[in-house]
Amino acid sequence: MRTMWKGSIQFGLVYIPIKLYTATEDKDIKLRMLHKDCMAPINYTRTCSKCGKEVSYENIVKGYEYSPEQFVAVSEEELSHLQEDSDKSIEIINFVNLSEIDPIFYEKSYYIGPDGGNGLKAYSLLRQAIGDSAKIGIANIIIRSKQHLAAIRSHGNGMILETLYYPDEVRSIEEVPEIGNVAGENVQKELDMATQLIDQLATEFQPENYKDEYRLKLENLIQNKIAGIKPEQKKGVPQPKNVVDLLSALEASVKETRPKKRTARRKKTV
Repeated sequence: MRTMWKGSIQFGLVYIPIKLYTATEDKDIKLRMLHKDCMAPINYTRTCSKCGKEVSYENIVKGYEYSPEQFVAVSEEELSHLQEDSDKSIEIINFVNLSEIDPIFYEKSYYIGPDGGNGLKAYSLLRQAIGDSAKIGIANIIIRSKQHLAAIRSHGNGMILETLYYPDEVRSIEEVPEIGNVAGENVQKELDMATQLIDQLATEFQPENYKDEYRLKLENLIQNKIAGIKPEQKKGVPQPKNVVDLLSALEASVKETRPKKRTARRKKTV
């Protein structure tokens, strides 16, 4: 597993050398853009929108558009001065309960590994202390020139850092169209049926039971095309009908998801 960030966690006056490793990976199948006639990849060039010339990397600078077609340039040196030395240190600011953080704030997960040496004991101590307290640490971290809010929690024999969105990056649900027109009261019988349906579908979360069905089908399609096997022609997917009677639809759903009773086998008499 490749290290993608190296620095330290500041826990009070204690500095713990650590390394970050990406905890998840993108399994999406990448499809290239090809020229239909030649079946060769399409190349994209960097051109100036004003003069139309191709621009090399050394002639590209970063800038901010403060008004239409008006930009101010910002150099890499100016950006590095803003970060100072904080890009290699994670200072735990507070500790909170995990249940207090809405999942909408979570962005990406990283494994926190010890950086060896004398930091192993401090790493182990922090991991156990966080685990025993049933709380998570809140900190700031700079990754690839961007500051993130982060949550640090115990996980097995190690720790996980999860980057979080800042509050002003999370949109209000009140911005969703028609959200204010949602009925405030529901018919009790319909609510009871909906609750029963939820109970029948309730189970323990076991990640291994869930698969990316679309990716598996796409992999199979690609392998068949490589082997020269033509894909099967499937009939159109029937469109769902509009729900006219909500109660009837709920009753049918409850009936369909109800566990089937096993028929008892009769013992043979001798």
